[in-house]
Amino acid sequence: MKVLLINNCHWRRGGSEAVYFGTAELLLKAGHEVVFLSVSDKNNIHTGEKEYFVVPGSGYKKIIQYFTNSVAAATIEDIIIKEAPDVAHAHLLWGGLTASIIPVLHKYGIPFVHTAHDYRMVCPAYLFKDGKGHQCERCKGGHFLNCMRHRCSKGNLVESVLMTLEMYYRNSHYNPLQLIDGFVFVSNFSRNKHIEFDPGFQNVTSMVLYNCPDDKVTESLNINLDTYNNYFLFYGRLSAEKGVATLIRAFERLTHLQLLIVGTGPLEDELKQYVDTHKMSNVQFAGYKFGKELYDIVAKAKYVCVSSECYENNPMTIVEAYSLRTPVIGAAIGGITEVIKPGETGYTFKSGDADSLVEVISKASTINKVQYEEQKTKAFEFSQQNFGREIYLKRLISFYKDVMNKENKEQ
Repeated sequence: MKVLLINNCHWRRGGSEAVYFGTAELLLKAGHEVVFLSVSDKNNIHTGEKEYFVVPGSGYKKIIQYFTNSVAAATIEDIIIKEAPDVAHAHLLWGGLTASIIPVLHKYGIPFVHTAHDYRMVCPAYLFKDGKGHQCERCKGGHFLNCMRHRCSKGNLVESVLMTLEMYYRNSHYNPLQLIDGFVFVSNFSRNKHIEFDPGFQNVTSMVLYNCPDDKVTESLNINLDTYNNYFLFYGRLSAEKGVATLIRAFERLTHLQLLIVGTGPLEDELKQYVDTHKMSNVQFAGYKFGKELYDIVAKAKYVCVSSECYENNPMTIVEAYSLRTPVIGAAIGGITEVIKPGETGYTFKSGDADSLVEVISKASTINKVQYEEQKTKAFEFSQQNFGREIYLKRLISFYKDVMNKENKEQ
């Protein structure tokens, strides 16, 4: 089978890209062919496989390409003619390559699958957060003007207007429910939330498929853990919805415990300044890490902290942590509650509540060695049962075939 993998970003910016590249790796190892389509960027990595990149426009063309991308549409037509893929699978698509590529796929009878990593199909600003950072579901039923009214894109009016207009334009010209042949949801919470906002999602072929870890994770399973660094770890994008500020405020009161922060993002300078101003010697920033260096850090951590303040789906941080036998302290929000068993694979706390977080971290730091080792074992067992790479590949290929068979019957 030849699979065309599509994503706006061709470097590991976050969890969506980890899944994008991880899917390619699984397909290749199983003997399938992979072709990539993404946007040209100086940070792009090269996989050694066939890669096609769309050069983004500038000025007014950049704005137009936010809604519809004729360059991407022409590029994907060239790919189809040259490569003849059996199925196309997109991850992040909106506002970059855009849905303008989907009619081209249909023109050539190529089935199209989309993984919903966020909520961009039902929430213009994709996070269910308004401009003040409050949880927001005002757009339910297609009332997308609320995104503009409440400046849901980080409080920025211009960005919020663009996202609102793009949502209306997309639904009128490239309605996902009419053009996408199959949806992959990465949590039950995500699937249910999409259906709640638009019951039409029930009428499109879909599946729930938890993410699986990168193959390189296993390289860090056997590192020497006789002496733990005894730190709590946050790793990921340093942005408001990840709740890093709340996590830091918690450790401001937990001066006897160490917090290591790995990653970069828009709040990086602000967070560093807060730590410096408050003389928090127990909080360290390690910058961007990836691959084995990152996984070694995760494996050595006492707990990974997932402090999200948005409707997370199936965070790669939890998938990777469990796969490395590291239990997780996670916010009780979105799909996180599906994959943390309190007291068994880690703990949960009230999202955005520093007091709740302090209480949970204090509890986690005082359990005895036997209890802690049991948590590590159960986290790994949960990973094997729910995030296994062989299970993931088998179910994904089966889903591709279902969508392909459906497409063939309709032609």
